[in-house]
Amino acid sequence: MSRAGGAAPATPARRLVGVVLATVAGVAVAGQSRINGELGARLADGVAAAVISFGLGLLVLLVLVPATSGGRRGLTALRTALTAGALRPWQCLGGLCGAFLVATQGLTVGTLGVAVFTVAVVAGQSATSLLVDQAGIGPSGRQPVTGRRLFGAALTVLAVGLAVGGRLDDPATLTLAVLPLLAGIAVAWQQAVNGLVGRATGSPLTATLVNFTVGTVALLAVFAVDIVVRGLPAGSPPAEPWLYLGGPIGVAFIAIAAAVVEFTGVLLLGLATIAGQVVGAVLLDVVLPTAASRPDATTLLGAALTLVAVLFATRR
Repeated sequence: MSRAGGAAPATPARRLVGVVLATVAGVAVAGQSRINGELGARLADGVAAAVISFGLGLLVLLVLVPATSGGRRGLTALRTALTAGALRPWQCLGGLCGAFLVATQGLTVGTLGVAVFTVAVVAGQSATSLLVDQAGIGPSGRQPVTGRRLFGAALTVLAVGLAVGGRLDDPATLTLAVLPLLAGIAVAWQQAVNGLVGRATGSPLTATLVNFTVGTVALLAVFAVDIVVRGLPAGSPPAEPWLYLGGPIGVAFIAIAAAVVEFTGVLLLGLATIAGQVVGAVLLDVVLPTAASRPDATTLLGAALTLVAVLFATRR
């Protein structure tokens, strides 16, 4: 599968800019994980926290996209692409994966800590990104699995083992770590299809709106079932404004990813994002630790190995 004819060339300069933007976005995502984790703890309901986070992001986009000329053109292009078959409906479902990731933040970060959560996501994301690139699902087309890329992905999995290995004697921790691992697998596919939507519409904001619309609808359905089974959240909405910034941070992250994945490919985008997440996560857990999230030496070593893997995989 070759790169689409209308795609812009992935020059070294474009690739470098994409890597830098993805890294900065990754730092912000680490903050989002802490915010959504704290919100889930305050509400005593991780699904409710995810609904609030995604819902607020969707509200921002419902105002922002129609207010910009690029956003309006993107909506028109989206309708045209779907009607003509240039964009398939399944390619617009990346928001399901984002919804799952945000839900796992609310459910697990309070127990695992941001650093362990992040490296668990890394394991799933890096390995799956190789397969997504190999299959040519993303807008950058098929990218072969080279020895360097394979080693970089394998090294991130080793980093996860070091980071969480000392805590896997606790069955509850082991079970919780599986959720962000699965979320990381989903994120690789999400970044690929969101990139396809962004290319088809010519607007990363429109791709982000599609992502948040699908994710919010899915989370509302899950939340409705959650209310029937468990009742309303036991906690109350917190008064601190910063606990509601997870949605806007997610908007920025998804828009950046949809814009640069065409130049970086899914694996390089994921690893650059991971680098930012690891740095941000460890800093948060060191500077502002929770009772259960103080990183130990193995967690720090795992984080450092993740950065080495990113640097190794990005070299040409």
